[in-house]
Amino acid sequence: MQLVNRTDAGKLSQFAAHFISSVEEEKKSCNFAAFLPLEERNPLQRAEWIKYLATFSNSEARANAVYDAIKGNYNCLSQAAANLKARFKPVVAWVDYSQGMWTFSREDYKLQFVADAGGENVDGSISGNSYNVSEPDDMENFYAILCTVDVVIDQTYAPEPTEYTLATFLDNFNVGENANFDFLKNQSLWRYDKRAQNSSALDWYDGGISQPQLVLADLIEIFFPTGNYTLTHFRNIAKNEGVTCIQPDNCSRNSSAALDPTIVRCP
Repeated sequence: MQLVNRTDAGKLSQFAAHFISSVEEEKKSCNFAAFLPLEERNPLQRAEWIKYLATFSNSEARANAVYDAIKGNYNCLSQAAANLKARFKPVVAWVDYSQGMWTFSREDYKLQFVADAGGENVDGSISGNSYNVSEPDDMENFYAILCTVDVVIDQTYAPEPTEYTLATFLDNFNVGENANFDFLKNQSLWRYDKRAQNSSALDWYDGGISQPQLVLADLIEIFFPTGNYTLTHFRNIAKNEGVTCIQPDNCSRNSSAALDPTIVRCP
């Protein structure tokens, strides 16, 4: 395998097509193929882009079979979660910290994941603002919202995920270890950076797109813990769980062989 600089038009011109995720920056090229699953609003719609990729390798039949298996597993898990939420429906918040401001994520696919896993998203009508850590009134409102939350997923960007710990969150959050929030007392504070290559490239943006059933299975275990399932993408920083660094030698299959989807056991 040889890496090619995406700005080197001469080298890119040798390919019949090269895939890009930003149409605007390549609008003058004539051999690019737009690959835009990140723009989809639903987890399964993001995974369905495998059918599009398959048209470039005459693999439509396999792509359809793979997608059908993923969709079937996802829907089965979602139905199982619907039965679990009858006795408890945790309130979940995806939060982000940047340049002194806290915000709540309102990305549709994340909210859909929560709903499909049997959780309840924090009320969008009260969480739609930004909260400045330097403004006491802002933080009072932010804390008031989080007092109603059972599970927090901290998606704050970290150049080195291994260095993002509970202490990092508490420092950004401007509270101590004994803060009286249910998600801290119950140790339900998560990040989706458990799997990373070279300590920074997150599998969330690859495996999390192509196999949404694994993300859903993770969230179901987070919301309704059994202790019998090993999470793929999420780590609990409240319990000091670390990052798993993915290297080529961790792969048990030939890199030229197609990856079969991982089907999670569904009741």
